[in-house]
Amino acid sequence: MAFDARSLTDLNHRDAFIGRHIGPDTRAIATMLDTLGESSIASLIDRTIPSDIRLKGELPLAGPRSEQETLEQLRAMMSQNRVARSHIGAGYYDTIMPAVIARNVLENPGWYTAYTPYQPEIAQGRLEGLLNFQQMVMDLTGMSVANASLLDEATAAAEAMTLCRRANRKAKSRRFFVARDVFPQTLDVLRTRAGWQDIELIVDDAERVGDYQVFGALLQYPGDDGRIIDLHPLIDSARHNGAMVAVAADLLGLTLLTPPGEMGADIVLGSAQRFGIPMGFGGPHAAYLAVSNNLKRSIPGRVIGVSRDRHGEVALRMAMQTREQHIRREKATSNICTAQALLANLAGFYAVYHGAEGLFTIASRIHRLTTLLTEGLAPLGVRPDNEWFFDTLTFSGLDHNTIESRAVADNRNLRYHDDGRIGISLDETTTAEDVAALIRILSGHDSEIDIAALDRRVIETGEAHIPLPCQRQSNYLTHPVFQRYRSETEMLRYLKRLENRDLSLTHAMIPLGSCTMKLNATTEMAPLSWPECARIHPFAPRDQVEGYHRLIEDLIAQLASITGYDTVSMQPNSGAQGEYAGLVAIRRYQQSQGEGHRDICLIPGSAHGTNPASAAMAQMKVVVVECDIRGNIDMDDLRRKAAEYSDRISAIMLTYPSTHGVFEADIQEACRIVHEQGGQVYIDGANMNAQTGLCRPGDYGGDVSHLNLHKTFCIPHGGGGPGMGPIGVKAHLAPYLPGHVYGGQKQFTPGTAVSAAAYGSALILPISWAYITMMGARGLREASEVAILGANYIAERLQDYYPVLYRGDKGTVAHECIIDIRPIKNACSIDEEDIAKRLMDYGFHAPTMSFPVAGTMMVEPTESESLLELDRFCDAMIAIREEIRRIENEEWPRDNNPLVNAPHTQRDLYSEEWPHTYSRELAAFPSNAVKQAKFWPSVNRVDNVHGDRNLICSCPSIDEYRD
Repeated sequence: MAFDARSLTDLNHRDAFIGRHIGPDTRAIATMLDTLGESSIASLIDRTIPSDIRLKGELPLAGPRSEQETLEQLRAMMSQNRVARSHIGAGYYDTIMPAVIARNVLENPGWYTAYTPYQPEIAQGRLEGLLNFQQMVMDLTGMSVANASLLDEATAAAEAMTLCRRANRKAKSRRFFVARDVFPQTLDVLRTRAGWQDIELIVDDAERVGDYQVFGALLQYPGDDGRIIDLHPLIDSARHNGAMVAVAADLLGLTLLTPPGEMGADIVLGSAQRFGIPMGFGGPHAAYLAVSNNLKRSIPGRVIGVSRDRHGEVALRMAMQTREQHIRREKATSNICTAQALLANLAGFYAVYHGAEGLFTIASRIHRLTTLLTEGLAPLGVRPDNEWFFDTLTFSGLDHNTIESRAVADNRNLRYHDDGRIGISLDETTTAEDVAALIRILSGHDSEIDIAALDRRVIETGEAHIPLPCQRQSNYLTHPVFQRYRSETEMLRYLKRLENRDLSLTHAMIPLGSCTMKLNATTEMAPLSWPECARIHPFAPRDQVEGYHRLIEDLIAQLASITGYDTVSMQPNSGAQGEYAGLVAIRRYQQSQGEGHRDICLIPGSAHGTNPASAAMAQMKVVVVECDIRGNIDMDDLRRKAAEYSDRISAIMLTYPSTHGVFEADIQEACRIVHEQGGQVYIDGANMNAQTGLCRPGDYGGDVSHLNLHKTFCIPHGGGGPGMGPIGVKAHLAPYLPGHVYGGQKQFTPGTAVSAAAYGSALILPISWAYITMMGARGLREASEVAILGANYIAERLQDYYPVLYRGDKGTVAHECIIDIRPIKNACSIDEEDIAKRLMDYGFHAPTMSFPVAGTMMVEPTESESLLELDRFCDAMIAIREEIRRIENEEWPRDNNPLVNAPHTQRDLYSEEWPHTYSRELAAFPSNAVKQAKFWPSVNRVDNVHGDRNLICSCPSIDEYRD
């Protein structure tokens, strides 16, 4: 056999990942370029991106590295973390994810590569999982309605505060009460949000809540120090004074404690982290928020509701708030447009698997062990401050240094309060041996501890450490879904049954414009299950988390190089949080310059809906800049408004490439106009997948940008979350980035945090680090180039069938293109929703509908899709256009054709009657590709109007679910 004639450089396995991530190979790229009439990718990029903003040379990044090298380097880095036994608590606890859930959901691309369930007919599996989560929260909290998760407990508390303010129309006060024993990280996020919403926080003992005239109050249950108090009289006194009451409650503790809903709370919130989700140095975790019935149409975030399909069968869907930001813009009640869907599903499945009895057993065991700890310490002269508790004890008067020295020697982390108190929290993983060790650490008593004898004594005395009014009497998790799947066999089949109802990247490309759905490589996902990544408390001592800090510092450097900014904050745990944090940084900087009066935010009419919502949250007034007929910013209108509001301009929020899918030639001029008036430039990083390695927002005028790590940098969407939205800033804004009470800063500024943990959802940061490391500068550039090539290829193939609405000055689009469906609707009443549903019959998820222009579809292919898949999608769209022609030619009636009846299910095919003029085969198997591999929508078209008019957000009878 002759040696391969290529050089060692050409044979380098380090480059192999680039070819695996990027779908089209060299021959496919040549075919696509030939279709476009381009001689090279370089010529296409020259036509697409303005030359004055192009990056000269490659990004200053190391790599590319092979998958094996990357994992070895990451393992070496993360091995510098020390996994200590955590007793810190404060909202984060070690837990056990059942292996059947870990393997079949967390580590399963069928679950983590799915998109937000905007198309419910192909998302019934994850919708059912989220409905289970809502039902679990409603049962445990005693509330009428729950949402499908929020980002973390602290931001959920901030949402509860603003919900109280807008819903409490009777209260004239602008003050909000916060109990002194609320978690410190929650209090700090509240301070940030309140500071920009003209809300004054009153922080005092919980028992004094009735002494103040406030519009709302937040109580912690149990408190930060573990204390349990009867909330009945506190809630009554607050409500007597006209205040609404929110309670931050331990969800696992509510299996033993009287639910806040039964005590009169208006809102209950918290974290579902204890339901099998690892601490992960702070996240991601699913927060929850539940409300009383009268607040159900005001609840922030996503809500899963029960509706019907066109045959009257039960069908689930996202209810009213689905796209609130896009509809209401600056009048939106929240900028939250995402959730923690994957984590909520994991937590919900934890409850399904364990059921009421299992959860009660876990909680009872934790409480028993905590009781053993108190009883074991009492004879040794050590008593906790709190008589009543669930899992947490706080001690005063102990020698801090001595206790810490003993704990460190035993590889344990306790909680050391600033006032000298010491806290200990127990959890699902705690053992009797742990209790014995803690007794020795706290007491200095080194002899053997007989835990079994201690346990017998506790049982004999039967002394309760939960106050009688706080001992739960009501049932929970009585729905059959929480009783049916006890064996692993049944649970495995249930999870698979739900997975089969969902279309994900395991089935087909998801061509959503503005929501990049690209490969989430298995190698990138592997570290999520490593103990040195997963079992780290976010407030662990710095010397135990050197690996995480090295990773974060490295990722900050990578992202700064990619964006052209000077530094990056990793704290925001969603794109919307990144927007908010960036605008707050701008406003804080301007205040420091004596320009706090600047409060105007200029936003193009084409912007993402979260932009104006975030501006409103930062107490800015939105002024819309018009777009011209080609979809670009109207530069004359920008100049007029910049001059008109010169002294008041705080910032402009630009998306680049534009939301219309075009690299606007005047981007530098737009930035210059605003800078000349003293304003700052915020560049939305949602479309960074078209820029990486080609141009940098920090170079062409940006002062701050957020990055969607769950888009450009490969963190998977997970059916609607997790996400990460770090912000890059120029040096002058760096001092005004979010701080954190547990962030270890030398000079911490209270009221600057935007998330519960200092580094947001740190557990998923290795995904982006691994992606950047394996791609290197060349790979990242090629990814952007192929993304642009793919979008232009689709635009070219479809332009004779669907008009492409916007193109750049030289006739190209960026990484996405908008096709116009309005002429079709005018001709035969078929609209973008009909095409979206018909695409399901062809095995595809729909592109983005009616955004940013009503009556259009925005298509983004991503660089990960092969030419075969791009052609399959284009062939489907062309075939659908030919079907539309048959309607236009009156071969099919407008009210009975494959599009208005789509999607078609197995039920349609096996029904005895077929009242249609087209065949069953055409309905369900319209192409050869579908005949080879059919994905079946599990319900017919869902009735959205019925769902909104009859809002039901709890699990229907199990009999109504299809098997």
